[in-house]
Amino acid sequence: MVAREESADAGPIVLCVDGSPAGETAVEFAFAEAALRGAEISAVHVWLPDHAPAGTGVESPERLLAQALAGHSEKHPDVTVRREVASGEAREVLIERSRNAQLVVVGARRRGGFTGLLLGSVSQALLHHAHSSVVVVRGRTQPDVS
Repeated sequence: MVAREESADAGPIVLCVDGSPAGETAVEFAFAEAALRGAEISAVHVWLPDHAPAGTGVESPERLLAQALAGHSEKHPDVTVRREVASGEAREVLIERSRNAQLVVVGARRRGGFTGLLLGSVSQALLHHAHSSVVVVRGRTQPDVS
């Protein structure tokens, strides 16, 4: 977590939703934090339409967002969630959304060994350039079966 003094007190918690298994832990964290703070969640899925494989049956960004959030509102009925699908570079979109946020929550995919100590480009950009506080949530570790 990087805490910034200038974070908004009344803004939403911006949750970056990427649909990955690692992102599930970030979704859980954001809902729990929103419930504690009495804040709403602005759940954002960012995608680049030009990078979606044509004709491969890739699910829609709206469906991916809905599936990632499914069940969490029932566990936290007092948390208001606003959904947004945005197109563009994730770093740019999320840094802009951080202007009015009290917190940005993003997941980090866990990797083993030395590379597990590194963060992805979106997480690094947010930690360095977001206007609000940022939490990077690691996914649950899976047992190594090799």
